[in-house]
Amino acid sequence: MEFRPCIDIHNGKVKQIVGGSLRDAGNRAEENFVAQQDAAYFAGLYRNAGLKGGHIILLNAQDSDYYEASRQQALSALKAYPGGLQVGGGITPDNAGEYLRVGASHVIVTSYVFRNGRIHYDRLRKMTEAVGKEHLVLDVSCRRTEEGYRVVTDRWQKMTEEKMDPGLLDRLSDYCDEFLIHAVDVEGKAGGIEQELAAMLGQWEKKPVTYAGGVHSYDDLRQLREYGKNCLNVTIGSALDLFGGAMEWQKVVEICRS
Repeated sequence: MEFRPCIDIHNGKVKQIVGGSLRDAGNRAEENFVAQQDAAYFAGLYRNAGLKGGHIILLNAQDSDYYEASRQQALSALKAYPGGLQVGGGITPDNAGEYLRVGASHVIVTSYVFRNGRIHYDRLRKMTEAVGKEHLVLDVSCRRTEEGYRVVTDRWQKMTEEKMDPGLLDRLSDYCDEFLIHAVDVEGKAGGIEQELAAMLGQWEKKPVTYAGGVHSYDDLRQLREYGKNCLNVTIGSALDLFGGAMEWQKVVEICRS
């Protein structure tokens, strides 16, 4: 299990939010933490610690008045740690190349390949052709429904018809290098992991998968290792001391490496 750090950017600032609270209208979100430092500061911390594969997420829509400020923060972080971070949020075949040239190891995509609740494989192929599958991470974040987990898009605001299961990961794995999966119902709430989702993901071992959502204690981390069969990578946000939480990030790194 690897620790994959994060830099979430909203309204031009590094933040930790309650994932399900994000609304494009009014650029609103329920905030857990707003950093005084900029994105490049956190990128430098991760670089100095030798942590790779972390992700920068732009949480503003592209038509937001704050999008450019958030984008500039992302670019500054990539320049501070070239080759060490991934970036997502409004990524398309037209703008992905800029992020890779600046220093992103991968681009993270969800909404571009999902339209009207379904995967558009023509768009997925176009994305893969633009950046190469070795530079593409698919974010297939999900919410629990009565029928199981369903993929959500557009900064976790739109439910799709796509069921999150090993079959979906099989179908998508030909097009990407890794998966990033937020358990949106517990994201930012510090209430424990989605054990059922972690167990499902732990059975699928074909490509790297990073789990996000609900980790708020060292016991949660150990549970994730158990349910995920030590196959899942993990990202932790508001529970870290970096973002006002109680978990020491250096200790998290040690536990994941042990």
